[in-house]
Amino acid sequence: MSTAMGGNVVEFGQLKPGDHVELVHRVTVGVRSWTVNVRGRVLWTERRAQGLHFARTPDETTYCDLIVLERPDGERTTVCLDEFTRIHRV
Repeated sequence: MSTAMGGNVVEFGQLKPGDHVELVHRVTVGVRSWTVNVRGRVLWTERRAQGLHFARTPDETTYCDLIVLERPDGERTTVCLDEFTRIHRV
């Protein structure tokens, strides 16, 4: 879940609670898109099974990788990763 952009790029599977990271995440809504940077301490990571809003075969399960972070001001935030999200160790 990360691309080679240089400097401390980390794969999702290498993260553990307590790691300090910065996520570079692209948000798209309709035709608009923008980049968001989120910094914080990893509280936990999770691969969550997702239910889709349309019928699929019963044996086809989709997953979402997510990271729950605690930001420097104490706020908690959850980021769902996609193939364009970059994770950098800080």
